[in-house]
Amino acid sequence: MSTELSAPDFDQLANLLLEEGAVTFSPSELHGILVGQVAAGQRFEVAGLAQFCAQQLDLDQLSQPSTAPNLGLLYKQVLAQMESGDFELNLLLPDDEHSLAQRAEQLGLWVTGFIAGFGLGAGESAAKLSTEAQESIGDLVQIAQIETDSESEEDEGLLMEVEEYVRMAAMLLFAECNTPPETSDVGAPTIH
Repeated sequence: MSTELSAPDFDQLANLLLEEGAVTFSPSELHGILVGQVAAGQRFEVAGLAQFCAQQLDLDQLSQPSTAPNLGLLYKQVLAQMESGDFELNLLLPDDEHSLAQRAEQLGLWVTGFIAGFGLGAGESAAKLSTEAQESIGDLVQIAQIETDSESEEDEGLLMEVEEYVRMAAMLLFAECNTPPETSDVGAPTIH
């Protein structure tokens, strides 16, 4: 049984952003920022989330009554997916009805948001990441530049592979930055 919350999908979030006047901001980019923050170990309370999102959207504050609750649902969904341990993270991207070029562009924006959110959240501790995690970040920087003008099945397959790599890189960074420190009492029984 899925614990999936009724968070806004790509089109619903796009409409919320339009209503807020954040017309140049992509729903994928905002989702990437939130995932990046969570992956870096950041957590939000309701008011803090609204303030953080308004700041990212270059707004003084969120003005529409439905925006903050919907962003709260989106954040809760991200947190639940990342903490599930089942690698359930779903990137918020346009569906297959959009052109391959549009989906590739939005994936690039999602990655750009993720890198920014992760960088803001991790701060100086990002320098202490494992070699594998640092290589993943380097790969993500390259992927942020993704674009295509083709609509071939081969390119469709490649985009799906890149999406999966991005998803797994985000989960790797989450696992590295959100794992409790191990104690020296390995193998000691846990008392409940």
